[in-house]
Amino acid sequence: MKKWILLVICSIAFSAYAAEKVKVSAEQTQVYDDIKQTLGMVPTFMKEYPAEGIAGAWEEFKGIQLSPNTALDGKTKELIGLAVSSQIPCRYCIYFHKKALAFHGAKPEDIRLAIAIAGFTRKWSANLYGNLYDAEVFRKDIDRMVAATAKMPQQTEVKEPVQVTDAQSAYKEIEKTFGFVPAFLRNYPEAGIAGAWKNFRDMNANPNTSLSPKTKDLISLAVSSQIPCDYCTYADTRFATANGASPQEIKEAVALAGIVRNWSTVLNGVRQDEKAFENEVNQIFKYLDKSKAMPPKKVSQSK
Repeated sequence: MKKWILLVICSIAFSAYAAEKVKVSAEQTQVYDDIKQTLGMVPTFMKEYPAEGIAGAWEEFKGIQLSPNTALDGKTKELIGLAVSSQIPCRYCIYFHKKALAFHGAKPEDIRLAIAIAGFTRKWSANLYGNLYDAEVFRKDIDRMVAATAKMPQQTEVKEPVQVTDAQSAYKEIEKTFGFVPAFLRNYPEAGIAGAWKNFRDMNANPNTSLSPKTKDLISLAVSSQIPCDYCTYADTRFATANGASPQEIKEAVALAGIVRNWSTVLNGVRQDEKAFENEVNQIFKYLDKSKAMPPKKVSQSK
């Protein structure tokens, strides 16, 4: 009698477990169906993602990266994706985001600038950490720089730049711009400060590039968030906010940095053949162009 009762209990328990497994399997099937409906196929790296986590990973990717209802438009999100993947570096991600940028109508100069901003951010992250700058002093200097920038009249046309030829002329222009020379710039090697300053002045701080100051700051913030660089994250957040970035745009830029790092790790971990990956990406964007399965393109606000 006891054995019979035990068998019944085990049978019920197994049936409940099996039902749960069927339920999970059905949910996963729905996810793969949604991926295929959205992208035209289930990419290999998503097939190889743990089945237990694919629902959440896809929902996050679709809800932020692919959604037309985010604060950031599609082009800006892909510029962020390209910048982050360029400095990881991740060849898979670079290929994907360049294809996505072509889909969103990005210009070659937009792409070149996003990549350069990523390199610029990595450079200053290395410099700041290598010199062990006092974080509180750095933050105070950034606050003063942001305050000084806010008082500057908006430049409407390209003006002939001041001739900066050496360290002393660079310091003079920096002081004229911000009212002082920040410690991290004063401590940069004199042999390179003229070039470093002109790089910042003519690219990052220039309002007349193909990308707006806000977009450049958000790209830099995404890169610095996942290096990670506390100094850069603070500076980029302050400048992005000063240039009109909303709290939601800042949150999305940071989230995108994490999403790119996540899928970069997966792609490099599974070691899919690069040519096979590129062929799949080509198929995906051919499908998107043909069927318009991706959410509608939004007019970019990044200039």
